[in-house]
Amino acid sequence: MRASLTRRACAAALLLTSTLTPAVAMAAAQPADPARPVARAAQARLLGEKIVPHKLAFEGTTVGGLSGVDRNRCTGEYVFISDDRSYLQPARFYTARLDVDAGGVHAVDFTGTHAFRQPDGSVYPAPTAGDGKAVDPEEIRVDPRTCDYWWGQEGDRPKTVGPPVIQPSIQFASPTGDYLGQLPLPANYEVTMAERGPRRNQAIEALTFGAGGHQLTSAIEGPLLQDGPEPTVEHGALVRVTRQTRGGRVLGQFAYPLEKIFAVNDPDSPWGPDTGVPSILAFPDDPDRYLVLERTWVAGAGYKIRLFDATTRGATDVQAVDSLAGQTVRPMRKTLVADFDTLRLSTVDNTEGMTWGPTLPSGERALILVSDDNFAEDAVTQIVALAVR
Repeated sequence: MRASLTRRACAAALLLTSTLTPAVAMAAAQPADPARPVARAAQARLLGEKIVPHKLAFEGTTVGGLSGVDRNRCTGEYVFISDDRSYLQPARFYTARLDVDAGGVHAVDFTGTHAFRQPDGSVYPAPTAGDGKAVDPEEIRVDPRTCDYWWGQEGDRPKTVGPPVIQPSIQFASPTGDYLGQLPLPANYEVTMAERGPRRNQAIEALTFGAGGHQLTSAIEGPLLQDGPEPTVEHGALVRVTRQTRGGRVLGQFAYPLEKIFAVNDPDSPWGPDTGVPSILAFPDDPDRYLVLERTWVAGAGYKIRLFDATTRGATDVQAVDSLAGQTVRPMRKTLVADFDTLRLSTVDNTEGMTWGPTLPSGERALILVSDDNFAEDAVTQIVALAVR
């Protein structure tokens, strides 16, 4: 999550009830076609959780900021990406063994770490004034065909004129972090100073392979500037989800309806509410179906983490729609799978990453999620396992 967790110190929450039927900002959503019944949504239950020690020292690095996770079928291990923008150590990822079964999460053992390399072989330096080489790592996926790593980073839209724009990207890396290439992205993912494209810190934070690794789907964390305002307690927003071939050809772009803000922000807080889509995950047997994670933080109320079962089937292809504001589109349909407030976790924190885990004896599939502690003292790195059917 992009905002400082010192905002969490507010106490009393002024909660509002979420309708789970988002009002779409500046766009009219067509109703679902009654002739196309919605398939039975996934259901989830808690298996267990494990808290990683805060600022765990590992191989000369500080473990934290874990904002994405995936399972490597070639090794059986998991890979976690850190969103440290090279402030503490160079931008990097970790590998780990997770002991997860029907009885819960028994152990998290880190096994390695590597820095991401630039095309010239160097590591990414910390951002400085006038330096356009910094990155903002947010998501990582293991290529189901090669077991190389594909990772997404948000880039940077400068707050003021002068510093360079850093474009978001999806790159490929070897298992040791060496640069292997970059995926061409749709034009509307580009940050421009003409107030178009992704908002600051609301670019690519979610990506997933689908169709047996033949397709890659990514999501923008929040609405594009040209697509309308961010969500409020009164209305939601539309964020763009893009499906591409491995070579970058756009197969379709869809509008995902982001929930409205679930609570009134503490008026005394210097921080406003923060919401978006930090992760999506394709269902192995359906290229049109995804688990979508929505993460919201509100001063005085804390975090709201919700998991949805969503489909692009029947949704309007909006890749040729310049602006969603004022347009009538049929968004992706979605159904609530889990609200973390109901899972009886030790805490509900800044959950940002998820991946499929092992199949359980019950026939359910384990879902592994991780929270990003932003290296803050009042946050945790929490590994959660759910059983999904």
